[in-house]
Amino acid sequence: MLEILAFPFMQRALAAAAVTGVLGGLLGVFLVQRRLSFLASGISHGAFSGIGLGLYLGVAPFLVAVPVAVALGLLIAFLRRRGALAEDTVVGVFFAAGMAGGVILLALSNADASLSAYLFGSILAIQSVDLAWMAAVAVVVLGFVLPAWGGLTLLTFDRELAQASGLPVRFLDYTFFALSALAIVAAVKLVGIVLVASFFVVPAACARLLGTTFARVSLLAAGIGLVTAVGGLLLSYPLNAPVGALIVLLQVLVFALALVFRRPHR
Repeated sequence: MLEILAFPFMQRALAAAAVTGVLGGLLGVFLVQRRLSFLASGISHGAFSGIGLGLYLGVAPFLVAVPVAVALGLLIAFLRRRGALAEDTVVGVFFAAGMAGGVILLALSNADASLSAYLFGSILAIQSVDLAWMAAVAVVVLGFVLPAWGGLTLLTFDRELAQASGLPVRFLDYTFFALSALAIVAAVKLVGIVLVASFFVVPAACARLLGTTFARVSLLAAGIGLVTAVGGLLLSYPLNAPVGALIVLLQVLVFALALVFRRPHR
């Protein structure tokens, strides 16, 4: 199995899987704690309209999908602050509208594009430019999340205390949603619209069952995301199985084990 590591395409896929696994785990702990688990599905499906628009206009699909996803993230943050509708309702509307718009635009375009590549990803087909894009996203996201970790944590657990403490709550909220959307649409390139939510939900859910503090939960989520992403990629070669689906199954297996061995509640 290790001989496959000599091929450049597998090396690129491993690096991309590792970055996606860690980012998904770290961002996922905030999304799960805030009860925003549906956000990854909503953003990814909403960004599908950007992919369809890119194909319709004859430009690189993800050049359009990225600003569409970030705009959706900011709009969801705005509507969430307004409190007009429940968060899952707002995300659900964008989920449906984005997917429907993407299908229509894809049908209207003359591009010879495979729908399955966008729905289920193509991690083994990524190029050096895709890997560079993922690395840039990781630098931007971690460059914000790590320095702002304390403020984001306080905001996640007690918004009123965060406001009373003088934290820039609005800035933290909007930036977090925008960068989460950026990470989600970057991960779509690798694992597809259908499966991307698992990277941002399942490792974090596993870690919540096992961790005793938020810091430990965050480290566990990043570790689980990393191990399952790399492990699923490596196992896909001897098993001749789709990479994205195998990674998700590994994550679900870890979740099942976490349910069995979870820390006892006091």
